[in-house]
Amino acid sequence: MKTFKALSALLSYPSAELIAAIPDIKQLLHDEGLLGPQRHRDLAPLLHELETGDLYDLQERYVLLFDRSRTLSLNLFEHVHGESRDRGGAMVDLLETYRAGGFDLAGSELPDHLPVVLEYVSTLPLDEARSMLADAGHIIAALADRLMKRGSSYAAVMSTLVHLAEVDGDIPAELADVPDEDPEDLAALDAVWEESQVTFGPDPNAGCPVSRDILAKMDPRAGAAHPAE
Repeated sequence: MKTFKALSALLSYPSAELIAAIPDIKQLLHDEGLLGPQRHRDLAPLLHELETGDLYDLQERYVLLFDRSRTLSLNLFEHVHGESRDRGGAMVDLLETYRAGGFDLAGSELPDHLPVVLEYVSTLPLDEARSMLADAGHIIAALADRLMKRGSSYAAVMSTLVHLAEVDGDIPAELADVPDEDPEDLAALDAVWEESQVTFGPDPNAGCPVSRDILAKMDPRAGAAHPAE
C-alpha cells in the first residue's frame, strides 16, 4: 500500500523535493482510500506546513524534534533497548526480515528507522503491514502522545499509523513515564547521549533523505530501502 510510503515521506527530513511532492502525496492518500475523512483532516496541517513553510525553518523544527531528543527518536529500538546489547540482536533480526522479503537497505539509516520500516511495509499485503506495525504500536502511540503534548503537527502521522495498525493505542508505563527532554537544553541532551555510545551503523542523526523517485511516483522499489534485484 503506497499510503505507507507517503507517510514515510512525511516523516523524512524536509527537502525541496519533499515540498514539491506534497500535492502528489495528497493525491495519493486520497486516491488509495486507506484513510477516512478524519485522518485526512488530521494530516492537513502538516501537509500545509510542508507545502508552504520555509525550508530552513522546516528543517530546524525537524532536527529539534527528532534528532535532538531521544524521547522522540524515529529509531524505534531506541525506545525499548536503548544502547543495550539486545538492540544489536534486534537490528540483525529486522535486517533478516527485510532480506527474507527481498528488501535491502540502500541508505545510511538504521533498519529500525521508522521511515525505513514504513517503506518496507508498503511492499507487503495490508494485513501483513498492519501486523508488523502493530508490533511497534505501543512505541508509535507513545511518540504520538509526546508529539501531541508539544503541539506538533507530526503527531497526526503517528496517530494515523496507530489507526492503520488497528491497535488500541495504550501506552505501557515504561514508555508513558519517561520524562520528555527539552531540545533547547543542549548541555542536558549532550549528557544523555554521552552516557553510552554504541554504534550499529552510519549516523542516523542527519535526517532521513527522500529520493526523487519516492516523492514523484511513490514507487515501492525506490527510496532509502529497496527490494533486492
